[in-house]
Amino acid sequence: MKKKIFSILMVMVFLCTVLCAEEVVTSDLQQRAESEYAKASYINARSLYIRAFEDYAAKGQTMQGVQCGVKAVSLYYRENLYQEAFDLLRRIEGQIAASQQPVSVQSTMRYYTVNERLQMYLKMRRPDSCKDQLATMTQLANASSDETVKNDLLYQKAIYHYSFGQTAEGNAVFKEMAAKLTAQKEYDKVEDVYKTLITNGRRSNSASLVAQAYSNYMVWKDSVNALKSADEIAALKQQIADNEATIADQDSSLTTRKVVITSLCVLLAALAGALVVGALILLRFILLTRKQKNIIQLANENNALKAKFISNISSQLDPTLRKLDAKKPEVKALLDFSAHIQTLSELENSTEEIQLEDTPVTPFCEQLMDQIRDQVKTGVTLTVNTPKMSALIHPEYVSHILLHLLKNAAEYTPEGGNIWLDFKKRGAHSFQFLVSDTGSGIPEEKRDDIFKPFLEIRDLTKGDGLGLPTCKQMALKMNGDLNIDPQFTKGTRFVLDLHDNAKLF
Repeated sequence: MKKKIFSILMVMVFLCTVLCAEEVVTSDLQQRAESEYAKASYINARSLYIRAFEDYAAKGQTMQGVQCGVKAVSLYYRENLYQEAFDLLRRIEGQIAASQQPVSVQSTMRYYTVNERLQMYLKMRRPDSCKDQLATMTQLANASSDETVKNDLLYQKAIYHYSFGQTAEGNAVFKEMAAKLTAQKEYDKVEDVYKTLITNGRRSNSASLVAQAYSNYMVWKDSVNALKSADEIAALKQQIADNEATIADQDSSLTTRKVVITSLCVLLAALAGALVVGALILLRFILLTRKQKNIIQLANENNALKAKFISNISSQLDPTLRKLDAKKPEVKALLDFSAHIQTLSELENSTEEIQLEDTPVTPFCEQLMDQIRDQVKTGVTLTVNTPKMSALIHPEYVSHILLHLLKNAAEYTPEGGNIWLDFKKRGAHSFQFLVSDTGSGIPEEKRDDIFKPFLEIRDLTKGDGLGLPTCKQMALKMNGDLNIDPQFTKGTRFVLDLHDNAKLF
């Protein structure tokens, strides 16, 4: 009977071990999603993450499902597909509510979903919505038993304050977080947080965030070095105290005393040497820190002066150029160059909200195509492919971009070629304008540079190279983007991605 009971217990232990192992095993769908993400195949990765979320949810593995779901959400709003991202978040939160997990675990999972909402509102520059999400995240972090969540909350609060220019509040939160981790002697974690903040600032092109984070990091680094030195000194003093206690407890023989005293002398010499080396290292680090601070300050001042010069260059040159003969090609090229610089500068510095208009797509596109009919070569076929519908767009910016692309297509498309202007619906609130031609195409090694201004010295009578950078800036101002389709190999295809922001929420 005892053997039978023992056998039953062993089987139960084995089954429990297997079930626990299954809970932590990563599913095949998640592994494939992570593989696609590593290859930058974001659309495939997103689809696989959603399937992994659904698979985990069906198996009752809610936490792993939530982790996959929020990764899919981040890949949606990475392409500005906000509506799809919000819809998926609601599905994830519905699954969390339906789970049988304790309140603390549900709070942890909901924290991840609310955090993704915060990231989208930060990207859309909506401070009030960000503030609401942070309030919800605070409640969830307090209800969660996960200390990592509570540390992340401080980090997200700091990001929020820095992102909207609230430097004093950001410094206070970051100081609290750094003090908390430093008190726990988790110096590496604090350093990783600072480096992450600096990286985020660089990615978002926020010079103020980078400078502020770097300045705080240097101050913290100095204090930590002092703490580490103090810890080392305390450890050495403790070792000395321990050795002294050992001496008191041991035999009072002269030979033993000499040995111990000699050891103490060596230890004190090592301590003195360590203090000298530590002092030299600390002094060198302080000098290097000051030098780096001066370099950053000088770089910021130079960038500000450069931006101011570019902003004012047109108005400075225009009066002089107007006195010259505008009929001469060289003078006309300079006037155009000055005007293009002014336009690009105004786009980069403008903070005005973009106003969209409901515009019939077909007549809008046909009118643009008609403007280049007399510029194409013999036998070139012009085609407009658009559905009979309207779209909310900024007519001035969109017509400027498309007309510039069509004129370029007319210039580089040979006789008997084709030029197309297409409109395609890509989602509930996203669409594209595509300009394609059968010209010679743009070499792959030059595609990354065509949207960047001032990369090379040009003969201005043959073009100043500011047309595409200006179009790119206009697309970004409309919360869209302009790129070359790398899969189109019969010539060149430009894709203007736009989003119906008025209908997102």
